[in-house]
Amino acid sequence: QLPLVESGGGLVQPGGSLRLSCVASKFSLYDYSVGWFRQAPGKEREGVSCDSFGDYTNYYLDSVEGRFTMSRDNAKNTFYLQMDNLEPEDSGVYYCAADRNVFESARDICRAGLLGSWGQGTQVTVSS
Repeated sequence: QLPLVESGGGLVQPGGSLRLSCVASKFSLYDYSVGWFRQAPGKEREGVSCDSFGDYTNYYLDSVEGRFTMSRDNAKNTFYLQMDNLEPEDSGVYYCAADRNVFESARDICRAGLLGSWGQGTQVTVSS
């Protein structure tokens, strides 16, 4: 298990922005597949954005395409989720995840939640 710590959640009005961060405290993430997932009350967890080290693909959930951007800073062992033009439907607990031994496509990683190490989650609430 890779210790991961998320931060950056909070309350924001519709149309606002937040940037989530996920830090791996003990290991470099440069050769890990990583992703962001979310779960709203009463709904199943869904993959929001994933990045595959196996085939170097990226994936975004259709509903966030063009509004969310995932990036990495390997020197800081950190990856981010920049969320712009937020909508109430984006509310939920957001989790980061990573795995060094997952080489599937980013789409498959996100859709199946294939990553083995998970953070504790950070709450995002979009409301006026």
